[in-house]
Amino acid sequence: MSHKVIKQSELKKSTVVWTLIAMFVALSVLGAAVKVPFILTSVSLDSTAALIAGGIMGPGIGAAVGLFGHLASSFFGGLPLGPFHIVIAAEMAVLVYIFSSLYKKGWHKISVVFFILGNAILAPLPFWFLISPAFYAGMVPALLIASSINALLSFFALTRLKKAGIEEKIWKERI
Repeated sequence: MSHKVIKQSELKKSTVVWTLIAMFVALSVLGAAVKVPFILTSVSLDSTAALIAGGIMGPGIGAAVGLFGHLASSFFGGLPLGPFHIVIAAEMAVLVYIFSSLYKKGWHKISVVFFILGNAILAPLPFWFLISPAFYAGMVPALLIASSINALLSFFALTRLKKAGIEEKIWKERI
């Protein structure tokens, strides 16, 4: 039986990465407490931290933060859609993953537009069939507002982090 010896530098790098992930999850949970006024109480600003995390730490990490952020938002809101929130959390993870992938390829504005349209138009589409067309039509305006705020806040934050050189430093630390 062999034991893997972890170098001090690898341990430090791992600690930094996990600390940043925990910080982004915490920020996402805080954003989940900031609600967009609407009938459903799970529409919030939980995605901002996930989009930033994905933009600087990679799509997988951003997706995980997005998933946890939506679950926190739905819990804060009293789980108005019950188990459907698992579907929504998975959709959020996919949307953040794609946003982050596009952003990492340098397609910054396209990633913002994709997230806004994906979260406001595509993500609620299953509820057209699961609940009703009226529910879908009622959700789109609130999701459009929340998605726009989340995407634009993250875009401006990522732009500032990039200018300050922090984005590149964190990306290198993650690898």
